[in-house]
Amino acid sequence: MLPPWELSLYLLASLGFHFYSFYEVYKASREHEEELDREFELDIDALFGGLKKDPTDFEWSFWMEWGKQRLAWLMLGHAAVSQMAMLLARKRQWYRTETEYYLLQFTLTVRCLYYTSFSLEFCRQQMPAARASYSFSWMLAYIFYYPVFHNGPILNFPEFIKQMQHPELCSLKDSLCILARGLGRLLCWWLLAELMIHLLYMHAIYSSARLLGTVSYWTLGGLALAQVLFFYVKYLVLFGVPALLMRLDGLHPPPLPRCVSTMFSFTGMWRYFDVGLHNFLIRYVYIPLGGSQHGLLGTLLSTALTFAFVSYWHGGYDYLWCWAAFNWLGVTVENGIRRLVETPCIQDTLTRHLSPPTRRRLHAAVASCSTSMLILFNLVFLGGNQVGKTYWDRIFIQGWPWVTLSVLAFLYCYSHVGIAWAQTYTVN
Repeated sequence: MLPPWELSLYLLASLGFHFYSFYEVYKASREHEEELDREFELDIDALFGGLKKDPTDFEWSFWMEWGKQRLAWLMLGHAAVSQMAMLLARKRQWYRTETEYYLLQFTLTVRCLYYTSFSLEFCRQQMPAARASYSFSWMLAYIFYYPVFHNGPILNFPEFIKQMQHPELCSLKDSLCILARGLGRLLCWWLLAELMIHLLYMHAIYSSARLLGTVSYWTLGGLALAQVLFFYVKYLVLFGVPALLMRLDGLHPPPLPRCVSTMFSFTGMWRYFDVGLHNFLIRYVYIPLGGSQHGLLGTLLSTALTFAFVSYWHGGYDYLWCWAAFNWLGVTVENGIRRLVETPCIQDTLTRHLSPPTRRRLHAAVASCSTSMLILFNLVFLGGNQVGKTYWDRIFIQGWPWVTLSVLAFLYCYSHVGIAWAQTYTVN
């Protein structure tokens, strides 16, 4: 472990970089507000004293609009019905307009994983007696379970059936406490997400290649942090609502995403951000392809095909194939370095010549390089190939050496905080 003063210094530096870069994004948002308003039609919203709102994140705007119109009432209806009679919410008529088409698209994208899980588990059952829980009625209950129907999170069928057959039912008092705490957290996350898009026009600026190419380096870094943190907070809301309803039904939902500011590796990002999707990929794609049981080439092939599945499932666009390929490369390099460091020869050398705090600092230095690529590649996912190219050119080509080294120094502090968080809170 590092001395408390040193770890505190890294934490304060990391927070300072976050807040100052967000301030630069805020200044850029105010400076270019009229231009962005003309190009992207910023929304006028009374939520934060008349501040205009960046509406260009399609996913957030779409779900918030549907939440106000129907989904919130349907979710509340499900909660009330399930608590009183444990019945499914009655069906509604959907998909009449182009906007509702996107709801259908989101829904079917998630449903395909659910019926894939059920079908593969059904095929694995060898004995007729073992198929009792794999009836048509259980399939319908699993595929049409409403809290996770539209947008997840993903819960594999064995886990679903086990929990549904033995739910942890609470008293009315305990259920009300769960509901109150859950609604309080959701309100805080929702307000934070709304505040971010009222103060920081990150999505609109990302949509303007000219602005993204001219803003200051501090603003550029703040935009990257704001984009990935907004993505995290957005999914705390989108996954938090069904997770709360599942708890009221006596089920255990997959853990909510881990804060991206504590992520310092590709492996950790895939394992802890969308836990349900990660579990699905491991159980139904990676392991059936052979996983790590067929040598190095088999592992590389299984991992590559798993990322190909993820890219295709997300839509199969060009930028998604690039994002998947870069993430495959990142995971492969990290696992290669980990295997190298775990060899007895390297382990003995490090233990003999480096103290534990020095080994921690070396880990953070290596992790800072990994984190820089993790953020860059995820910006490709969130903003497209052009955004990724702009960041690569400005930070690593035009900005070499001082801007590049400054970013790595910030990520060094960032990695120390993430490593300490992981060692303290991660339960294997």
